Amino acid sequence: MLHKYFLGFTLFLAVISCKSEYKFILNAPKKIQSNQELTISISEKGNKPIDSVQFSIGNTKIKSTNNTATLNVKDYKLGKHTINALVFYDHKTEKVTSPIYIMADTPPAIYSYKIVNTYPHDKGAYTQGLEYYNGFLYEGTGRNGESSIRKVDLTTGKVLQQKDLDAKYFGEGITIFNNKIYQLTWKGGLGFIYNLDTFEKEGEFKYTKSREGWGLTHNNKQIIKTDGTENIWFLNPETLVEESYIEAYTDTRKVENLNELEYVNGMIYANVWQQNSILIVNPTNGKVEGVANLNSLKDLILKEQNLEEHDDVLNGIAYDKENNRLFVTGKHWGKLYEIELFKKQ
Repeated sequence: MLHKYFLGFTLFLAVISCKSEYKFILNAPKKIQSNQELTISISEKGNKPIDSVQFSIGNTKIKSTNNTATLNVKDYKLGKHTINALVFYDHKTEKVTSPIYIMADTPPAIYSYKIVNTYPHDKGAYTQGLEYYNGFLYEGTGRNGESSIRKVDLTTGKVLQQKDLDAKYFGEGITIFNNKIYQLTWKGGLGFIYNLDTFEKEGEFKYTKSREGWGLTHNNKQIIKTDGTENIWFLNPETLVEESYIEAYTDTRKVENLNELEYVNGMIYANVWQQNSILIVNPTNGKVEGVANLNSLKDLILKEQNLEEHDDVLNGIAYDKENNRLFVTGKHWGKLYEIELFKKQ
């Protein structure tokens, strides 16, 4: 009988212990536009008392009153953030977290285009990167066994200089920075650095945080890189370490598969893989400021040649800053276009 009594008493204590447990609920929206005020609060499911709470987003603390906090998020980068609530109760502490996604405050502007000039382009070039520099086009091509860097005459499309990659590498985006050519590889985890004049390889670098290499450009201070996601990485120009990133977001969603890049008048222009479009992305917060649909350019190419529908897509943006000229082409396209973008009314 005594044994049964203690067994019953133990079970009773266990039940009491379970009933006394705190279960906190972090009240916050999953999505918010950057022009809205964020309100977050903490509560206990059974209305048990809370002594105090310290809110933060990432490492930034937020002032709170009566277990509630408000925050203006207009200066935050777009994309995923983590809300933290450090709860103090009954001589204990507990951390509660929840993700939140900050969206753009307005939809992207819609752009159209007009063709200014048309130039020949090598149909054999599986274009992965494109750059205009000192009167010439520089191009990075892809596919294992076909990858290269090239110097190309704009008006004739003739390849003036070429260096092929080892067949084990799938070449990706390129950019010219501080008189050197930088080139990514897709899944090789490596980027290469070449002498601009001789095309001789002078170094290489590993990706430190992203797994793949897609597009490449620079803003005269940092090298800028995509990895096939919504992330745009900023690399230290000396160490090539990926130091920070932004996430490309509209007012409703993230935009993934960001590919070839160009830095144009303070904005990042990005191809979206298989979409035949250009996004105009704010480099400070990741807001997609504009979208240009260039599907009709591919339709023009299709009148003259056959293309692999999901492979031979728009991919290649180059900008002549001195003369304000924007060039685009695609993988295996026989033409390169100088275009002018303008907002649709």
